[in-house]
Amino acid sequence: MWFSNLFFSGAHVGNAVMVISLVSIIGLAFGQIRFGPVQLGIAGPLFIGIALGHFGFKMDPELLAFAREFGLILFVYAIGIRVGPGFFSAFKKDGALLNSFAVAIVALGALTAVIIHFTVGLPLEVITGLFAGATTNTPSLAAAQQMLTSLHAAPQQVAVTGLGYAVSYPFGIIGILLTMGLLRMMFRVSVPSEAAKFTQARIGTHLPIERMSIEIRSLAVNGVMLSDVPSLHNVSLGVIISRVMHEGVQHVAIPQDVFHVGDVVLCNGPRQQLEKLRDLLGVEAGMALHEIDSPLVSRDMLVSQNKVFGKHIADLHIRDLYGVTITRLNRAGIDLTPSPAVKLQFGDYLTCVGEDDRLKQVETLVGNQSSSLNHTQIIPIFIGIALGVLLGSIPVYIPGVPAPLALGLAGGPVVAAIILARIGTIGPLRWNMPPDTIDTLRELGVSMFMACVGISAGKSFVATVMNGDGLLWMGCAALITFIPICIVGLVARSVFKVNYLTLCGVLAGSMTDPPALAFANSINPSQAQSTAYAAVYPLTMCLRILAPQLILGLLWVIS
Repeated sequence: MWFSNLFFSGAHVGNAVMVISLVSIIGLAFGQIRFGPVQLGIAGPLFIGIALGHFGFKMDPELLAFAREFGLILFVYAIGIRVGPGFFSAFKKDGALLNSFAVAIVALGALTAVIIHFTVGLPLEVITGLFAGATTNTPSLAAAQQMLTSLHAAPQQVAVTGLGYAVSYPFGIIGILLTMGLLRMMFRVSVPSEAAKFTQARIGTHLPIERMSIEIRSLAVNGVMLSDVPSLHNVSLGVIISRVMHEGVQHVAIPQDVFHVGDVVLCNGPRQQLEKLRDLLGVEAGMALHEIDSPLVSRDMLVSQNKVFGKHIADLHIRDLYGVTITRLNRAGIDLTPSPAVKLQFGDYLTCVGEDDRLKQVETLVGNQSSSLNHTQIIPIFIGIALGVLLGSIPVYIPGVPAPLALGLAGGPVVAAIILARIGTIGPLRWNMPPDTIDTLRELGVSMFMACVGISAGKSFVATVMNGDGLLWMGCAALITFIPICIVGLVARSVFKVNYLTLCGVLAGSMTDPPALAFANSINPSQAQSTAYAAVYPLTMCLRILAPQLILGLLWVIS
């Protein structure tokens, strides 16, 4: 019957498209169902694929392999583009400490898996599947399967890796949640207090930008040019003087402006620095200069012009050429002081002050096209994917290892995407993509990958769990999940006194687990969890792709 052939024949393209579509539709809907604080999310298609595979749904092996690998490439490339701009900055200051915890969790998880292999006797293909599932990391599973293929493992051995992933995945989520609760009880954590401490520390690091109108009263600066005011640059570090009102007329401040007693200047910067500048120049004015009618207006502009991406603000000479002052910069919701050394990125918002016609010229320079946030360049995506596949195919030979190591289709595209997203643009090509496009590529890719893995593993899943070593696998997976995050969590909290909410973000990020982050966010609406998650996620993703390859490459020959 033609209808049944669409789902059960495993013989043509139409069959493959219908099976992947059906699994993805049901799986994504199933992933949205909440079981307490947990949702399966992107793992939904995996479990639906297993169920339908068990009941006879199948695909042509070559089509299944292509759809699985191409889905994986889309998934990891989108991840790389997402994390690329902030990847290297994640290692600065506190980020270095948080990433050291994430590295320790990955290393301890790999060590635990290897110890289980030698003590319990589980095959390496099972161990690497458990390692990927226990850490809820899909690219890790793909890297293990590709490495097994390069080691000439039998197709059944490659497929059993997916079984191990599916068996261990549920505890990979639950184990993190249990650890968060255990740490909270052991250290008697007051969540509101931890949130307040994080907020206070963040205020100290990212001071809010305010406005202050200052009336010149100091005779020491009377008749002195703005650029020559004694100690001005030292005292008002991070402060922008945007407007000057002289004899009732406002204009954009320029370095050649001469201060006179009675002038009023509008300044933008952190409150503490504004008060220091006020004490130097005079007193806070009784008027808000920006609220007085004048030829000067303030306007927000979106940085969307390719030719300014990656350029320092100083390189644009906006004040000198256009008589316009940039008073603040908003990047990803955070207000920053637009110092001359800041490099502009796609999606930055600039607040500019100047005359209307001059502001229009600056708009032309920086773009200010909000539609660009909804427009995606397709050519850079395919160039990036091709470069990623090329990078992932480069073999790295290690003495004593039977097969060369490589980033593969799981690692190559993510590394290429991180580098390209960090670069931003090359000529007319823009590597960064709008957030909606990134999310679409990621969801489409992971749905295809999970559906194929599930279909492949479905025919033997139930037999493995019910009649084979399924319970043993589950127990071993629980150890791979629990031991690393418990040890690191205890050390981070007791020795390094890491904020509890920040630690929850580190645990979720070190397992690249969005459901765990959602649970952590439900504890308190603080930004601590998401900030820590984002800080450790990029490095963790790369390490979890490399870890199963190292395990297989070093141990396959002796197993």
